[in-house]
Amino acid sequence: MPDLEAAAPSLPRSPLACLALLYRRVLFPGASAEPGALSWRALALLVVLPGLLLYPCLSFALFDPDEGRYAEIPREMLARGEWVVPYLQGEPYLDKPPLFYWLVMLSYRAFGVGDGAARLVPALAVHGTILLTYLLGRRILGGRVAFAGAALLGLAPAFSGMGRLLILDGLLTFWVTLALFALFEATRGERLRRGWWLLAALACGLGVLTKGPIALLLALPPVWVHRRLCGLPARAGRGDAAVFLAVVTAVALPWYVAASLRLPALAKYFLWEHNVLRFLSPFDHLEPVWFYAPVLLLGLLPGALLLVPFVRFLLSGDGTAVSRRSPELGFLLLAGGWCVFFFTLSGCKLATYVLPAFPPLCLALGGFLAARGWDVARGVRATAAAWFVVLALGHHLLVPWFARQRAPMGRADEVRALCDDRDVPLVCYPRNCDSVSFYLGRDDVRAYRSKHTHLLIERLRERPRTVVLCTHRHTLTGLRQALPPDLRVVRATHFGLSEGLMEKVRSWLGETALGLCDIAVVERADSPSS
Repeated sequence: MPDLEAAAPSLPRSPLACLALLYRRVLFPGASAEPGALSWRALALLVVLPGLLLYPCLSFALFDPDEGRYAEIPREMLARGEWVVPYLQGEPYLDKPPLFYWLVMLSYRAFGVGDGAARLVPALAVHGTILLTYLLGRRILGGRVAFAGAALLGLAPAFSGMGRLLILDGLLTFWVTLALFALFEATRGERLRRGWWLLAALACGLGVLTKGPIALLLALPPVWVHRRLCGLPARAGRGDAAVFLAVVTAVALPWYVAASLRLPALAKYFLWEHNVLRFLSPFDHLEPVWFYAPVLLLGLLPGALLLVPFVRFLLSGDGTAVSRRSPELGFLLLAGGWCVFFFTLSGCKLATYVLPAFPPLCLALGGFLAARGWDVARGVRATAAAWFVVLALGHHLLVPWFARQRAPMGRADEVRALCDDRDVPLVCYPRNCDSVSFYLGRDDVRAYRSKHTHLLIERLRERPRTVVLCTHRHTLTGLRQALPPDLRVVRATHFGLSEGLMEKVRSWLGETALGLCDIAVVERADSPSS
């Protein structure tokens, strides 16, 4: 009589084993795809078409607060010959590591100080991420899928539109994407591939030098979870982990040590307040838990139109659909989903934070397109071509027009006439207006918050004449009310939205909140001109 107990399949004995069984046998049981050959035609398209979107139109007015700040910091560092401590308005700025600033400084040296030279760095990072998605994605899901995914990434308005702006998230996305794909290649075989392992460590180190430890938190967990769920044999021993950590440390630690020796407050202020406390107890950018849902739905267009059939594909029990759901597809969904989930947990949210989720999610959608054969359908290609035209119009016409309407230097000649005299102090109230400092080449502009109005009044009393950049629509009214009798506004110029705009357009754009609304010239009552 056969031993029924021995013949019965063993049941999972832990929650992790249950998840692994669900992951391998139900959700992603398909066979792994063979690495695809490099298609020079596909590569040429991915070099030319995203390049047409990204590079011809980089020189438009900077947006405040972020673009003005990230243009001004490297300008001041370059002017000082300073490569260790970032400076903003003549004061150390410790919120972020310096790799992004260094690259912008090199761009300034090569092409001159300007908004176009500054934006070249994030534009190159975005374009590089698109190429990485194809070049490394073809090793994961094949060449056809990789091209479809890279094309969807290049067409995603949130990725190409927000990523090319002068912010750190585009560059961080490049390093995280390289680290994710390199870690996957390192751990997918029978043994750990140490070349890919070291490349991933280098990418993580550069990510840490771009925006801090977040690079490690976005890259390592999804790879570890995927390996555990799939039961992959390749393991990183203690020695391999030590080497990985050593490479990350060798890349990132020298700057942290050098900057901390110059400014001992760096470790507490940056590592603790801007990484731990900002996540656990956010002090700005507070948004609800569903914040990233519309960001992904709109930002992934036209790929987001595939969402409903893609979910059906993932849940389908049809044999053909099941066979096409490979473990590699599961890894991509884990990587993208983990990024979105991580930032959803944080109370501090910005739309650009989830840009690292876009490459793996677009590659997953590209796999679905290819599985259905839709990537070669005429209707899909016509839709992609039409969407490319829409994006081109947005990049080259709409965004520069929007910048002229909202940017502080939209009326540059008038701003220069009021603010160019270095003998007259220039202050911002109640927020920084760093793009004005950037275009004027001034690093002596001081900012005062509303709670420090009394300090602003003391500063106004020190000099006969001071120019105040009012950076909120109600600031000028409040300033007039707060001034004592010995100070008065002798000239005020409005720099908000153009009066020529239709009322509906003005309502949609909104009055500038953190840019430049008014410029007020304040004089003491005993000044000669008074």
